[in-house]
Amino acid sequence: MLKKRIIVCLDVKDGRTTKGVKFQNNIDIGDPVEMAAEYYRQGVDELVFYDIIASARGRGPILDLISRVASEVFIPFCVGGGIGSIEDIRSTILAGAEKISLNSQAVKNPGLITEGARIFGNQCIVLGMDAARDQEMPSGYRVYINGGRVKTELDALAWAKKAVELGAGEIVLNSIDADGTKNGYEINLTRMIAENVDVPVIASGGGGTPQHLADVLKDGKADAALIASMVHNGSYTVGGIKKELDAKGIPVRL
Repeated sequence: MLKKRIIVCLDVKDGRTTKGVKFQNNIDIGDPVEMAAEYYRQGVDELVFYDIIASARGRGPILDLISRVASEVFIPFCVGGGIGSIEDIRSTILAGAEKISLNSQAVKNPGLITEGARIFGNQCIVLGMDAARDQEMPSGYRVYINGGRVKTELDALAWAKKAVELGAGEIVLNSIDADGTKNGYEINLTRMIAENVDVPVIASGGGGTPQHLADVLKDGKADAALIASMVHNGSYTVGGIKKELDAKGIPVRL
């Protein structure tokens, strides 16, 4: 049986790790390089690094910071935020990232998914998707861009399927409604996407206890769970979470 992955997310703003609730009221919580090194020591399977204001400010990735993080961790490392061209993808990979997350830029220029997958391989191109409940949409969920600030006319399920057709090799699915709340993942949304695409789906938004991860990995059919607040605030360690998941019969790398 394939092991389920635990992934820590570092949201970065102005070179510092930050955390908010539903994309609002972000506070500074530390140095991303030191935090990445600590989670690597704790046994995290992968790291995701999002520059949460790059797209809104119309600038590219912070390559110096990416290379400093990459020099501290020897696990898959995914970078998103402000990556809007093949040159941005190339320079981010050269700085040390194994995967590139395309979110707002994928919506604005879907061809970037296809071209990125053609040049660097599907396994390098991750669709980042921020979705929120909206009864006007066929699936019940609408896609937002620019750090959750701008609503699109895209239905979450339709966009997930389209992005995979275009070449995305993985989807990080973030529930805006659950983001930062620590009240549990959006199980229905995660299961709906996971059952309708043939690439790994990573659940994001709402993880607060190991039971929340167990629920989304099992009932939500997610391949991996992204966590942030629950480890950033010191409530849990990655190793401790994995032990609890293992005890619940969830296959993880111990």
